[in-house]
Amino acid sequence: MPPRSSGAIPIEAMTGADWPNVRRIYAEGIATGNATMETEPPPWESWNEAHRPDCRLVAREGGRILGWAALSRVSERCAYGGVAEVSVYVAGDARGRGVGRRLLEELVRASEEAGIWTLQAGIFPENTASLAIHQRCGFRVVGVREKLGKLGSAWRDVALLERRSIRVGA
Repeated sequence: MPPRSSGAIPIEAMTGADWPNVRRIYAEGIATGNATMETEPPPWESWNEAHRPDCRLVAREGGRILGWAALSRVSERCAYGGVAEVSVYVAGDARGRGVGRRLLEELVRASEEAGIWTLQAGIFPENTASLAIHQRCGFRVVGVREKLGKLGSAWRDVALLERRSIRVGA
């Protein structure tokens, strides 16, 4: 995928060489306690296996990665082949600059090109910035799954959001 620069921050395809920076940003998100149930980033091999190769993006400014976005499968069943889980992470010092929104907009575009018909996201209700960005990008809140998982000793609720492709029903 060629670099896209329709906004202020260029979005490019993620490569394996980007992994150290992607991993660092992922770790920053984990450290907030409001980004994921994960407690540490996985090794490259596990992350690579879990994420679609055609929908991995980075926001790059002056050679520095500011954030990343990717899609993962939700099921191996062929009936769910067009359903994917969204991940968007932004470096701590780049938050509030529109990086997350740019990444999500481009991820939605890439998902449409890849034939994905449903995007879903699980977001902690406390992560109001992520909820707002997803809603601005066409996601709707389906509901809140109460006490879905335990992070440390605390039960965590997770809002389930989804976005249906513009091609569904066409």
